[in-house]
Order: sequence, then structure tokens, then C-alpha cells
Amino acid sequence: MFIMVYMIFINILAFTIMGIDKKKARNGEYRISERTLWTVAVIGGGTGAYLGMKQFRHKTKHTSFKWGLPVLMVIQLGLLVTYGID
Repeated sequence: MFIMVYMIFINILAFTIMGIDKKKARNGEYRISERTLWTVAVIGGGTGAYLGMKQFRHKTKHTSFKWGLPVLMVIQLGLLVTYGID
């Protein structure tokens, strides 16, 4: 149960911060660092970050995001399927 709640939360967070960073980029404001975006993705938010990247068309030209987020998403989903959600 905890893992499921955590995964939902972290993926919503990842999706949201991608949208916030895109808005800040458009407005010329102080940005969320790529390190923070990657940290949230790596700690379980790979799917949310990938979906946010696609939805907001953000970081799509950065090779590390373009290829890294889908790979991270597949790995995280594979781990969930393999080890299950309690």
C-alpha cells in the first residue's frame, strides 16, 4: 500500500514540476534545476516526468531527457511489475 501511494505521489510531483519549469521558462523566471528534475524522476517519478515532458513539450530537445526518461520509465515500471505493489 505504501509503495502504491508513494509512486502516485512522486509521479504527480514529477509531472507538476515539469509543467512549473516550463511556465518559468516561458516567463523568463528562475528555473528548477535539471538536477532536481532528474532526482525526482530517478526516485520513482520517471513516468510522471516523461508524461510531463510530452504534455508540456519541455526538455524534448535535450538528449538526456529525450532518451533517458523513457528508459527510466520502462525500468521503473519493470521493477513494479517484477516485485509487485503491496
